[in-house]
Amino acid sequence: MLDNFPLLSLITFSPLLGILILLFVPKHLGFWIKTIAIITTLIPLGLSAWLYASFNPQVAGMQFKEEWAWIQVPLNHEADGLNQLTSFFFEFKYGMSVDGLSLPLVFLTALIAAMAALASVYIKKRWKSYYILFLLLEIGMFGVFMAQDLFLFFVFFEVTIIPMFFLIGIWGYMERERAANKFLLYNGIGSAIMLIAFLILVTTAGFGQVSNEAGTSIYYSGDISVITNHLFESEGSYVNQTDIEGNPFYMSAAMKWTLFIMLLVAFGIKLPIFPFHTWMLKVHTEAPPSVVMIHSGILLKMGAYGLIRFGILLFPQQATAWATVLAVLGVVNILYGAVLAFVQKDFKLVLAYSSISHMGIVLLGIAAFNTIGMEGAIFQLVSHGLISALMFLLVGAIYERTKTTMLDELGGLARTVPFISGILLVAGMASLGLPGLSGFISEFLAFVGLFQTSPIITVVATLGVILTAVYILRGVLSITYGPTVELPEGTRDARLIEAVPMITLVAFIIVLGIYPAILSEPLHQTVSGFDQFIQSIAKTGG
Repeated sequence: MLDNFPLLSLITFSPLLGILILLFVPKHLGFWIKTIAIITTLIPLGLSAWLYASFNPQVAGMQFKEEWAWIQVPLNHEADGLNQLTSFFFEFKYGMSVDGLSLPLVFLTALIAAMAALASVYIKKRWKSYYILFLLLEIGMFGVFMAQDLFLFFVFFEVTIIPMFFLIGIWGYMERERAANKFLLYNGIGSAIMLIAFLILVTTAGFGQVSNEAGTSIYYSGDISVITNHLFESEGSYVNQTDIEGNPFYMSAAMKWTLFIMLLVAFGIKLPIFPFHTWMLKVHTEAPPSVVMIHSGILLKMGAYGLIRFGILLFPQQATAWATVLAVLGVVNILYGAVLAFVQKDFKLVLAYSSISHMGIVLLGIAAFNTIGMEGAIFQLVSHGLISALMFLLVGAIYERTKTTMLDELGGLARTVPFISGILLVAGMASLGLPGLSGFISEFLAFVGLFQTSPIITVVATLGVILTAVYILRGVLSITYGPTVELPEGTRDARLIEAVPMITLVAFIIVLGIYPAILSEPLHQTVSGFDQFIQSIAKTGG
């Protein structure tokens, strides 16, 4: 039904419609600017739901493929042996598709973007510029999870950095410029490392030739499937051939290790993996809550997605050899984040360190290198995306009423704003992994998966679960109980525009907790395929 329908492109670029309309709306019409932007985010949400419903969970590979010729850069025939070639060029395609890994992240992006658009009601200035950048950021996020060409992926990845820099630097709090600059510095370094790794991949594993009646053409491709085939199939590929003297496309074991470590660092900065986490703390504390909903809920997941898609699947032998290292990094993230979250006085910093800790669970699931662990890692990406977005939505609501997020200046909100306090309690329970909520499923799968391969590391990591319960309950109880903070006269509980995203996110957290099959069914075949592929390559030493 959807074979020839460009659904993925519609999802990705539908926010452009809102951008074009907003360009012609006078900047003083705040109500209409907000209404147009919110309605625009509902379009990709509806299309993503259609995509999710149409996905075939029995197929392990890519679905809804879209592919067109995009950029072709001719190269000079400088060497004598190239004079007889019909053409010699770089080839980058506009290739989009989804599988069980990217599908839930596409829907998560659409959902959280729509909820963050509603939460942007707290933005007090320059609404037009804000929402244009917001919608541009959404385009970049969709593209990252769907792109099937390295250059296209890089373009979308960079598209997310530019609007995020301005969203932090213009609409953030007191130290917003410093936070924005730190964000740009760290992510710029990560992007530079990623670009170098991608260029090496394109000019080695992306090399190929096509012969037909017209002659022979040689190309360097950014297509992920082409690069994957050349990395693991000797026929027609020069990547693994050592019998050709001076073969410029041969990728040695040392080069594969170098590329794997480069990708681990590039995406580890985004995840973030300790010690590349300090930039994230500034963003979480200085960016406006609606922007942090996007950052914590989606942008951190781009790091894990890139690590799995490129670091693990392109270099499975190196990744499995470093399974223990990845597991140890995960434990460090979990315990480091949990311990420091416990001593924070600012609730935003509690949540920032909590995100570091919960991203450690993703690393544990990946390090298991089995189906259960990988499912747990991806489940954790979705679950934490929902929970962290809800938490920062609540932070925004609390700050609007109290003008503070310091725990020692808050208290007794259960008496004055019971609805917000009740939602905060549910979010806290989900974050600490209460059974029946999404956090429990993701943590359980990740720990079970890793226990099969590294039981000692798993036991150490479970200490983080205990610490999580301690710092979450400390934060939630400090805000909702104790001496009542004085609120301005006429302060209301959650307004409708706040209650709708709160209830929506809570609903998804509960649904995933009591009916995890809604995520595991489209995920299972893809992850099983990943597991079989990784194990086969690791055994053969491919």
